[in-house]
Amino acid sequence: MTLQEALPLIIPLVILEWTLAIVALVHVLKHPNYRFGNKAMWVVIVLFLQLIGPIVYFIFGRGREA
Repeated sequence: MTLQEALPLIIPLVILEWTLAIVALVHVLKHPNYRFGNKAMWVVIVLFLQLIGPIVYFIFGRGREA
């Protein structure tokens, strides 16, 4: 598979990854309550674990709304 053949698959994944990361990062920065961990830990997880980090945050890290 060449790069040109893979682009229709790669581009939506990159858009999904960036969208999830931005939404999760905004949520981490606005809300002070987490189930465990702190703000710095969640920022690192969201930014450096690519597609998995934001999903892990929304499943395990997001605390109650104030």
